[in-house]
Amino acid sequence: MARLEPITKKEQVPAEHHAIFDKIVASRGSVHGPFTMLMHCPPLAQHLVPLGGYVRFEGKLDKRVRVLAAMTVAREFDAVYVWGAQTDSARSQNVPESTITAIREKHSRGLPPEDAQIVDFTRDLIHKHRVSAESMKAVQQRFGKEQLIELTGTIGYYTLLAMTANACELDARPGAELLQP
Repeated sequence: MARLEPITKKEQVPAEHHAIFDKIVASRGSVHGPFTMLMHCPPLAQHLVPLGGYVRFEGKLDKRVRVLAAMTVAREFDAVYVWGAQTDSARSQNVPESTITAIREKHSRGLPPEDAQIVDFTRDLIHKHRVSAESMKAVQQRFGKEQLIELTGTIGYYTLLAMTANACELDARPGAELLQP
């Protein structure tokens, strides 16, 4: 059970923040997931709406790459809500079950090289706070500078969501794939 009351209705926030609530609903269909916790600080939530929209829908980075990075972040932080949301998305992007399993089990053995590259890049940023010169060069050659930075920003965005979900002990949504930390 979440440590804070989930905010899912406009009436739960002061009138001065109703417009922020409406922007979240307009961008996501409803206030759900980490945003139910972020709405305890509506100005922060407001700033994340356009970033999330860009990361999730507008960027040039391939959606499959985005979901691999997001799923890796979720697993490395043991963020059960984010994991459940991302595994559904991964399956819709035709990510093989073997890749999902490898990420769940925290390894990259047997992954296609292009998937392993994203998973390892993400893990290095999370655990080492850096990436090797070799990894940086390879990712830049694959994606170019703009998408390299977009990938890094995607990792950062999902890290923020994972930390919010974990601090507030946000459970996976009903029916989502469960993650055993």
